[in-house]
Amino acid sequence: MGFLLRLFSKNALFVFFIFLQIIALVLIFSKNAMQRSWISGQSAALNSWVSGYIDEGVSYLKLKQINEDLVVQNKALMMELYGKQGGKNPVFRKVHDTLGGGQIYTFVDGEIVFNSINRRNNYFTINRGKRDGVFPQMGVMAPKGIAGIVINSTDSYALVQSVLSVNKIRINAALKNSGYFGTLTWNGDNSRVMHLADVPKYVALKIGDSVVTDGKSAIFPKGVMIGTVAGYSVDSKTGFWDISVELSEKMGALSKVYVVKNLKKAEVQKIQDTMQAVIKKEND
Repeated sequence: MGFLLRLFSKNALFVFFIFLQIIALVLIFSKNAMQRSWISGQSAALNSWVSGYIDEGVSYLKLKQINEDLVVQNKALMMELYGKQGGKNPVFRKVHDTLGGGQIYTFVDGEIVFNSINRRNNYFTINRGKRDGVFPQMGVMAPKGIAGIVINSTDSYALVQSVLSVNKIRINAALKNSGYFGTLTWNGDNSRVMHLADVPKYVALKIGDSVVTDGKSAIFPKGVMIGTVAGYSVDSKTGFWDISVELSEKMGALSKVYVVKNLKKAEVQKIQDTMQAVIKKEND
């Protein structure tokens, strides 16, 4: 208390001056309509600015939740479309399989943490690994199409060979309308286009025809969208169609992916190994 008295006594004129200034400001803004209007305008602008940031924050949180919900829904739809055995036209409803014999595929959703598209052989990394059941030789799908094949995995991450890889990946693909199938590869030129070979030239083609996985491997389910026919010509060396396929998925914009686990892969692989052994024995 004594300190405050000494402070005021030494600076009495300055304190009195500040006091008069405060009174003057109160009188000006309380009596002057223009000043009150200016204060009101500034207050409204400040409120609008603060409200805008609050609304943006709320919208961001809502969009994040919506995005997470869509990932879950996409995963559920994939289970219904590709996870059950049989049925050319899957019905979007839950099917309770008490014996477990009808379930073929399950899906693990993940996110891209690194991606490349401008190399001869491209790769991307996802935030799912062995702890999530992700292992080499598992297919990786995106919301709009195929993306690659897992080649290595740690506990928490997996390295995926992108479909944009020259002579590294060969996809069994088919023309959806006719059912004719061939081999899909990338020639390294355009990240939006792959090439479908081994389709006989007598097969009728049309720009815009859908190209899908044919299900003849244990990696991808049958009927997964790959892209559409963007052009075609006869390969002079083979006499078959060389079909340009525009990918339905933009590989440079990948974000969410789904790792495909084939529950019957071991059985399929056993049959394929037996077949290869028989062929080798016949050739010998």
